[in-house]
Amino acid sequence: MNDTPNSPSHARAGLGLRLALLLPTLAVLGFLFTGSSGNRPAAVPATHATAGAALAPTDRHRKVARLVGEVIERSHYRQTVLDDKMSSQMFDRYVESLDGGRSYFLAGDITELEQYRYKLGEAIRTGNVDPAFAIFARFQQRNRAEIGRAIAELEHEPDFSLDEILAYDRAKAPWIETQAELDDLWRKRVKNDALSLMLANKTWAEARDVLKKRYERVLKRIEQVSNDDVFENFMNAYAHVYDPHSNYFSPRASEEYNIAMKLSYVGIGATLQLIDDHVTIMNVIAGGPAAVSGKVKANDRITSVAQGKNGEFVDVVGWRLDDVVQLIRGPAGTLVRLQMLPAGATPGSKEPILEFTRNKVTLEAQAAQKKLRTVTRGERTFKIGVIDVPSFYQDYEAKVGGEKDYRSTTRDVARLIGELKAEKIDGLIMDLRGNGGGHLSEATGLVGLFIHKGPVVQLREASGRIEVLDDPEPAQVWDGPLVVLVDRSSASASEIFSAAIQDYGRGLIVGQQTYGKGTVQNMYPLDRWALGANAGYGQLTVTMGKYYRVTGDSVQNRGVMPEIALPSLISPTEVGESNRDSALPWDQIHGVDFTTEQALRPALDPVSRLHAERMQTDPDLKALSGDAEAIETMRLTKTVSLNLVVRKAERERLDAERLARINTRRAAHAESPLKSLEELKADEEPDANLEETAQIVTDLEQVLQPPASRVSQATGKGRGRR
Repeated sequence: MNDTPNSPSHARAGLGLRLALLLPTLAVLGFLFTGSSGNRPAAVPATHATAGAALAPTDRHRKVARLVGEVIERSHYRQTVLDDKMSSQMFDRYVESLDGGRSYFLAGDITELEQYRYKLGEAIRTGNVDPAFAIFARFQQRNRAEIGRAIAELEHEPDFSLDEILAYDRAKAPWIETQAELDDLWRKRVKNDALSLMLANKTWAEARDVLKKRYERVLKRIEQVSNDDVFENFMNAYAHVYDPHSNYFSPRASEEYNIAMKLSYVGIGATLQLIDDHVTIMNVIAGGPAAVSGKVKANDRITSVAQGKNGEFVDVVGWRLDDVVQLIRGPAGTLVRLQMLPAGATPGSKEPILEFTRNKVTLEAQAAQKKLRTVTRGERTFKIGVIDVPSFYQDYEAKVGGEKDYRSTTRDVARLIGELKAEKIDGLIMDLRGNGGGHLSEATGLVGLFIHKGPVVQLREASGRIEVLDDPEPAQVWDGPLVVLVDRSSASASEIFSAAIQDYGRGLIVGQQTYGKGTVQNMYPLDRWALGANAGYGQLTVTMGKYYRVTGDSVQNRGVMPEIALPSLISPTEVGESNRDSALPWDQIHGVDFTTEQALRPALDPVSRLHAERMQTDPDLKALSGDAEAIETMRLTKTVSLNLVVRKAERERLDAERLARINTRRAAHAESPLKSLEELKADEEPDANLEETAQIVTDLEQVLQPPASRVSQATGKGRGRR
């Protein structure tokens, strides 16, 4: 699982407004309200469900529902009033969010719950969100029952010689009619889970023990769902009827979001994961209090937490991860004590108590980073700089607070370019693969590092008003050969940057068609409508506009098309705005005047030809293309055999095909062949697309004229389509 603030199973301990851009799944502000993290350390966990006890909305939830409804209806780009049609869509989205695999609800449940289909809109308007909790209660009931049956299935070994089939992709399947059919589905799911473990060389007894613990954890997690969790999920079912990027964030989700933007938080500096009821240290962040102490290491387990010198210890074994994180976080300079079970120690062993003074921790791994690639052509070696930009971040709180050295993408990239120029690089790659977006001001600022001056992006509001945002940077930091490397996960601010670089003819876009998120959001901290300063209302993002390229074309739904395509393991039919059924459509507005560089256009054909030749001969690219084709074939397969012999044969065939691709690649590099995939080390897999992009930059450097001559050829005005 990924180690990000919005990951459901990881967390970092210690972890209006203007236009904003959103990642495909997480809101990202253009500007942030100030607010310190860690000022709400919880003394007890959030209200959790217990077996047989139903969750219910609070007065706070009712107030927030009404407020969110008012803000969205008034501010959303669609300018649509919530009606019966949207209420029906809400019902479908909410049910799907609970049981997208159609593996818990019966058709009879859905028929019974249909009474709420046209009442959910009224629930938002009045704040009477009881129907959402009633629907969840039925889901929770089914979840308990089916996971309980799954555990019971482990009492006997399945017959793996039967020729049975499991249809595991049920997203569009009809709801199951009878309890017997549902039980049979779960019997097959348990059998498949066990079979998967046995294919990994476990015995039935070992697989049974692993699955029993796994299912018991799932059962426990459903009992730990809080009323805030239910409410947040329901409010997002409502927001997503308008579009995929309008979102409601509970107070805790808001806090994680702010951490993602600032790349810093106040805490002890450790990444945590919940493993077998214990909050476990996964890694220690350099420079944080935990790292400085030298007493914390990976796989240590936190059993109790206390505040200050004299606070009582609270046992946290079995708690939700986010509840434990809330106890560990706190204001800078305050003390937290942790009781730890050392890695490898058995329960009952001595548990030392460690003291930490909370401090600001910088998430350096998520900041822009540089590296150097070399490409040899004949007797000359070319130096190619690479800057990896994971997101468009900005510590807005530090910025408005007057801190001179606040963190931002533009600042960090300008510094890194300076360091690479000192190493006398011949070309530069901006690697935006997987970059889901971020601050709008950072997107325009980053473009400004590569162009002389001019408009960067157009913003259109629901009223029809259009604002043109210009390059805010006073100087061009890099005028040499430039390639932007993107993939299907490059979204939002990444697309603003890529589109501007492409439209200005400033660099080549290489990789995969980007995500296609061309909408703009406002962030509303909902506490400002409350009488109290910390009402716990959370935050809301509302899509209030769309952005357009300087040519007038929208990025929405279509994304940015690369001039040179590279193979990718990401499926464009599963990832991307065009796959979101409530996404706003593509359209156009008038373009604006901008000055383009001309040298890149005649260079594109020869550079593309050289790339095409390498695609036919380069062993790394051919291996990557083969992997992509194999993954796509598997993706299109919606069923799986539950016969152990058949599955083993299928696994052996797929492994043999992949091993053959790997060994063909290794032979081309004069490396010894592998006897099995187990011999392959993770760091041995080449980044074929990055290496090919370095080749493309080198081609570009050789084809292009010197920068001074290239600038003098920049022509007139560009309007509309390129």
